[in-house]
Amino acid sequence: MDLLEPFRAGIEFEQIETLRAARGTATSPAIETLRAALAQLPSVDTEHRVFDSDVVELGRPDELSELERVALHDTLRAFMPWKKGPFRIFGNDIDAEWRSDLKWGRIEPRMSSITGKRVADIGCHNGYFMFRMAAHQPELVIGFEPVLKHALAFEMLQRYAAAPGLQFELLGVEHVDLFPNFFDTVFCLGILYHHRDPFGLLAKLHQSLAPGGELIVDCQGVAGDDPVAFVPPGRYARARGIWFLPTVACLENWLRRSRFVDVETFFAEPLSVNEQRRTEWAPIDSLAEFLDPEDASRTIEGYPAPWRIYVKARRG
Repeated sequence: MDLLEPFRAGIEFEQIETLRAARGTATSPAIETLRAALAQLPSVDTEHRVFDSDVVELGRPDELSELERVALHDTLRAFMPWKKGPFRIFGNDIDAEWRSDLKWGRIEPRMSSITGKRVADIGCHNGYFMFRMAAHQPELVIGFEPVLKHALAFEMLQRYAAAPGLQFELLGVEHVDLFPNFFDTVFCLGILYHHRDPFGLLAKLHQSLAPGGELIVDCQGVAGDDPVAFVPPGRYARARGIWFLPTVACLENWLRRSRFVDVETFFAEPLSVNEQRRTEWAPIDSLAEFLDPEDASRTIEGYPAPWRIYVKARRG
């Protein structure tokens, strides 16, 4: 069911459909492997769904036969590395690289109510935060994520979650202005520093919000009192695509100069290896490998180590 259909008069529906058609038919050997894995998922309905705890739980182990348990486990393993979580899927405890529950634990007490509201989750990945939002009974949550692998992961999870009001769109943050004056709350988590034009993105986020709507930003940044941003000359913590890493004062200025009001930073601390780390379900290099082993305040390249900065603001 297309949850956007009732709203087509207020959004750029035809453009959205065109982008869907182009992106949803993309393929590659890796994507075909994932689609084959999805095809072997057990066809079982479950009423055990938990969205309001740190671990998103779907199903119980005793609801599956032994063969179904094996098939499910193989499918879940096909989506490794799991970057966002944690999940418990019919008894499979998926400890993802990122402790996304820690992020949500900081945001949930500080956000405005989303009950009955229209919400955007920009860069939603596999939908962990969308499922956590579902506990608040929003009218609609649209996840923006242009990566097809993540769309297939969400499809797999939603098959058992059956969470009402959640819709995944293969769209990036640059497409959020296809929903003008639409959202009551926009979550932009871990996105701004990956783009060359943070002001252009903030302008689009502002445009997508209804008047008075709330923006919640989680941005990687650096320590410091001056309103400046660090621009790495190349890789940063071994990652490509890192452009502007602001201080708290800099990020607040970005928001104010983008016509947001009531700007408030509610969390700013160094990123911890307890929050981003290698796990069984994400057997990849992670934060511990990205920091200087002799000085955790510097990256492996010798740059200032990452902070996470959380800010909320409102469209005036």
